Amino acid sequence: MTGRVVVGGEALVDLVPTGDEHPDDPALRALAPRLGGGPFNVAVGLGRLGVPTTMLTRLSTDAFGEALVRRLDANDVDTSLLQRGPEPTTLAVVTLDGAGAAQYAFHVAGSADRLVADPGELPADTAALAVGTLSLVLEPGASRYAALAVREAERGRLVSLDPNLRPGLADDPGAVIARLDAIAAVAGLVKLSDEDAERWGRTPSDLLDAGAGAVVLTRGAEGLTAHTRGGGVVAVPADAVGPLVDTIGAGDSVHAALLAWLAGRGALDRAAVADLDADAWSDALRSAARAAAWTVSRAGAEPPWRHELDGSLDGSWAPARDVGP
Repeated sequence: MTGRVVVGGEALVDLVPTGDEHPDDPALRALAPRLGGGPFNVAVGLGRLGVPTTMLTRLSTDAFGEALVRRLDANDVDTSLLQRGPEPTTLAVVTLDGAGAAQYAFHVAGSADRLVADPGELPADTAALAVGTLSLVLEPGASRYAALAVREAERGRLVSLDPNLRPGLADDPGAVIARLDAIAAVAGLVKLSDEDAERWGRTPSDLLDAGAGAVVLTRGAEGLTAHTRGGGVVAVPADAVGPLVDTIGAGDSVHAALLAWLAGRGALDRAAVADLDADAWSDALRSAARAAAWTVSRAGAEPPWRHELDGSLDGSWAPARDVGP
């Protein structure tokens, strides 16, 4: 396995329903804090899969920020690029529908992660930079991450993008679209959901024509599809490995598993991604689908560890509830 992945973007706290009724109103449910945020979940997922990973973000010095640092440490994620400040941690209030699908209401005013500064030089062994989600919507950090992505692509590093667009968060939707377009044009990999593609107004073919090396589209229960330069269009079904608990972090686990698959084959490189054939993409997507299956089988964003994913891919999958830190 060669090269380091730097993951840039928000780290936040999801307030997730526990199932317990609120004592003052039986229509409400008690909420429990779970550590998350798209890029944060990707970093944890990569760390669990044994990929050298560094998290780039700004964290609060509050109790939630300290807990986020501890979770990164516990999952073998390097924290040397973390920035700290007294601003509050971003909060996401989660509601679950009858099928376990998550909806989010974000509390982001003046929060620490959106105030990230340009980190300067990334670690010398960096092979890839992954960016995405809220961090590319909320200024001033959004423009800084976008500029970093373009700069690192120009230096020959693989850029991986996950837009994860959330309705109602952007003060200037046109500026967000322009920012995503600029990153996608230099990205070796774009991973997005079918909902993101619709909100962005870009098809996988559009993104390939604009310059992206490959586009992986997640389609919920319909599975994953890779639109590629070297392998055409490749699709795999979603995994059905047990009861669905919730979908929190499923897409982030896909992103982490794809990058881990590339890292394991020495392919954290734009040209290498563009040249993958259909068989390689099928294998990569199968790994990503199984990572998502592990994540949705347990509450919150709990991506698989290396031994879990390896075991499940050889047919010995079994659900586990003791998932570590």
